[in-house]
Amino acid sequence: MSLVVAEHLEKTYHIGDISVTAIRGVDFTIQPGSFVSFVGPSGSGKSTLLNMIGCLDPPSRGSLQVADQDIVSLNRQQAAQFRGANIGFVFQDFNLIPVLTVFENVEYPLLMVQNWPAPARKKRVSELLEAVGMGDQGNKYPRQISGGQKQRVAVARALVTNAKLVLADEPTANLDGETANRIIQLMKKMRDEFNTAFVFSTHDPKVMRNAEIVFTLEDGKLLKRPNDEGGPHA
Repeated sequence: MSLVVAEHLEKTYHIGDISVTAIRGVDFTIQPGSFVSFVGPSGSGKSTLLNMIGCLDPPSRGSLQVADQDIVSLNRQQAAQFRGANIGFVFQDFNLIPVLTVFENVEYPLLMVQNWPAPARKKRVSELLEAVGMGDQGNKYPRQISGGQKQRVAVARALVTNAKLVLADEPTANLDGETANRIIQLMKKMRDEFNTAFVFSTHDPKVMRNAEIVFTLEDGKLLKRPNDEGGPHA
């Protein structure tokens, strides 16, 4: 069963009397546990598409299902609840909270979204920090760790709620090449371990080479689709 199904998906923004269509009738599916990239030039609609999949921005038309949930029908509160329970996010600027420790940053979604009891939170956060190679860094603050370490923490935070889907918007943009490769391999390892699908918007050839499926966007349209959306991208 597909994790994400989009049919005739559109997104139009209205600014005064001006209408701008960012996504134009796209169709695609994403399978559980897959490694997928949306690629294309700036302004092609990659981030808009991720925002819709992540329940941050409602579609204007078409249908969108994530984990068997009809996203289009959700109100703002329902979308936030669904997002917190099912979707993790990794951003190019890490988005860690500077006044919280590494441990507290990873723990934050369990407190704010799912309200886990303290013993379960400690166990889950410790497991994730160990999994991403940051088990001995929990008491440090974001300013005390490197960019690559920050992104490792962001990956742990994205996975801590048992997310079925992680959306990564240009996650390697602020990393050097060697660190970016390590983060990509870490994400693949986490995918294999937790069967979580990773979906990227990216310009980075390193991410594209590691993706099993690559969708190419231009002017809000899918220009190229893989022959087999469930198999590896050649």
